[in-house]
Amino acid sequence: MASFGYRGKILRVDLSSGSSAEVSTADYVDRFLGGRGIATKIYWDEVLPDINAFDAENCLIFMTGPLGGFTGLAGSRWGIYGKSPATTPERFSYSNLGGSWGAQLKFAGYDGIVIQGKSDEPVYLLIEDGNTQIRDASHLWGMNAIEVRKTLKAELGSSVRVAAIGPAGENLVSFAIVLADDDASGSSGFGAVMGWKRLKAIAVRGSGKVTAADLEGLRQVSRYARELTRGIPTVQRGLMPGPKMKRVACYGCISGCIRATCETKDGTRGKFMCTSAQFYQEPARRYYGEWVPESIEVPFHANRLCDEYGVDTNSIMAMIIWLARCYRAGILTDESTGIPISKLGSFEFIENMVKKISLREGFGDILAQGTVRAAESVGQKARELVTHYVSKAGHITEYDPRLVVAHGLMYAMEPRQPINQVHAIGLPLYQWLDWVNGVQTAYLTSDVFRNIAKRFWGSELAVDFSTYEGKALAVKMIQDRQYARDSLILCDFPMNNAASVRYSEDHVGDPTLESMMLSAVTGREVDEEELYRTGERIFNLQRAILAREGHRGRESDVLDKSFYTRPLRFVGLNPECQAPGKDGEVISRKGAVVDREKFEAMKDEYYELRGWDVASGLQTKAKLEELGLGDIVSDLERRRLIV
Repeated sequence: MASFGYRGKILRVDLSSGSSAEVSTADYVDRFLGGRGIATKIYWDEVLPDINAFDAENCLIFMTGPLGGFTGLAGSRWGIYGKSPATTPERFSYSNLGGSWGAQLKFAGYDGIVIQGKSDEPVYLLIEDGNTQIRDASHLWGMNAIEVRKTLKAELGSSVRVAAIGPAGENLVSFAIVLADDDASGSSGFGAVMGWKRLKAIAVRGSGKVTAADLEGLRQVSRYARELTRGIPTVQRGLMPGPKMKRVACYGCISGCIRATCETKDGTRGKFMCTSAQFYQEPARRYYGEWVPESIEVPFHANRLCDEYGVDTNSIMAMIIWLARCYRAGILTDESTGIPISKLGSFEFIENMVKKISLREGFGDILAQGTVRAAESVGQKARELVTHYVSKAGHITEYDPRLVVAHGLMYAMEPRQPINQVHAIGLPLYQWLDWVNGVQTAYLTSDVFRNIAKRFWGSELAVDFSTYEGKALAVKMIQDRQYARDSLILCDFPMNNAASVRYSEDHVGDPTLESMMLSAVTGREVDEEELYRTGERIFNLQRAILAREGHRGRESDVLDKSFYTRPLRFVGLNPECQAPGKDGEVISRKGAVVDREKFEAMKDEYYELRGWDVASGLQTKAKLEELGLGDIVSDLERRRLIV
């Protein structure tokens, strides 16, 4: 039964039997809210640790949150969850997507979809207003992801929203993506899981609607959200000039962000933002030269190529760095790989590389395993060249923990790049840099940054980058808040940027915004503390899953060893590695490394704040029961994963 903010049903599809059923969303809402929370609980209940990513028992979970389908909240994000083939070893992971597919799923009558089993033949799902069909997809198999979307829209009508995979997913490339309308992409290798299940696409369309308990309250909080986010950055930093850009917004956005479409001279159009826009920009500039047509348009075509074949640009970026290192070291050559590494930066190189990976041709079959496994296949010298720049799940490491000390804990805890968490401090840091560099419109001074830290992250020490003090508390608060946001599901960009407010007297945002949104939609009064307590519960449930899958507390909460030994030399868009120090003074972190002794001491403080065992970093029975997770204790006790 539908309730305020929810459609009331989760669709379950078994591809092996061709059957479908519905379960009540209400069974999960009280403790796990939605989105990431509900998906994590379903995963805990149904995917045992010995299940592999390419097993019929691996659930592929598509989930929305209670704020999805409403306008003016930036709450129509949606997530995909399951055991990931991209991690080493395979573990639970997640991805977070925008666009309009998630809202349309809710309009079609469902809060989420749980997919089990494996089809014998290629299929796609069509979900319309509570009706589900498993349809033949043999005519779609072999198409790229964008062609699939266009074909299904031609067959079913333009109003349908499509999430599809390309050849990389079909061929089980470990970092294959799911690509949806508006070029929303989901990483963690879930495109490969869809490919293994022989599921080419999911098309959704609905005429239903979501309802809020307090319509006037919803209008007020929407206006308040717009006011807080008015004037947030809408220009992508570091992009070359050239292609025609047009800002676009996901369904239900507050005010728009840096998300844009690009149109090149040949009329090709597509999404162009963040890593997907920039991953091939520097190689192209070096190869072709500054501001020539090729160095301007080739990065866009490289991005488009990755979307078509269905590979993760973030993983490709890390792999390119590794290939370049191996080439310089004489380990890999054009002849030994069949890939023109000597022409890295050219369109010839990226086209050859992406095609070979996606079709698993020649050396591309080795690269399709991901950077870490590929390096292990090549040999020890190649493996030694995989260092700090490759994060878990093969993503590029961004917002370096040698610059932002707190980020070290975030990277150590997560099964993949924790991008939404590192944005919490990382995005305001860029605004602070504008002030340092004398940008006329800059307002985020050192004093403002310290006041934001006090309100959002526990103390001013959170943004004193010269010390490890105050970082454990800041990380805990950021993680709990982000897990709650990922369960609503709110967009990371406006929410983290809203920590600073351009048009206010003190420029400090309001961390009660999310709880105000939830209260207006559901009619249940939720304050800031209760909402983030929910986030803490979900974080601890994920920690339990990871423990069950091999993460061993303190001994696993580590960074790549090169972070402790390799001095920081350069950070993109912050070449001098500037940061606020004591009392907000401008310092440089250039030459810094992660201090192992201080990092371990920071972990001690963090474990204590979490209520975990400090010596081992394992969770405690008392804390899990306090968080309402007593039902998972016996399983952890049996496996000796709890204190």
